[in-house]
Amino acid sequence: MKKPNGFLLSILIPAFGLAMAAATPVLAQDRAKEMKPAAEQPKKGQPVTKVLIDNDQVRVTEATYKPGDESASIKRPYRIVRVLKGGSLQRTYEDGKVEKFERKAGFVREAGPDAPYKLKNIGKTEVVFYTVVPKQSKK
Repeated sequence: MKKPNGFLLSILIPAFGLAMAAATPVLAQDRAKEMKPAAEQPKKGQPVTKVLIDNDQVRVTEATYKPGDESASIKRPYRIVRVLKGGSLQRTYEDGKVEKFERKAGFVREAGPDAPYKLKNIGKTEVVFYTVVPKQSKK
């Protein structure tokens, strides 16, 4: 009877050691993820903007507006905008002028520079913009 127990232990101990060795790098990766500072979360009611490329020549972003989301009133530079998901929008200029309009998916336009305005999703669906802003080359 001692031989089967010894045989069983001779298999279980190395298997347990192998499992621990395999799990250690995974646990280390989880700790490394926890140590990274959390990205700043957008405030409720504001669009989520992901910066895809930002270098000396161009800035490329993807902005997602959930229903009711409104951007800050900022001056916008020259840019190319493509609508990835369309919807109903409202533009409010600093002088109080309000402009309502629709954008369909696939719509592309050249825009700006523009006077400061707020952009709000007044529809019931999410609206997503892909924006390319070329930068002036420094000579």
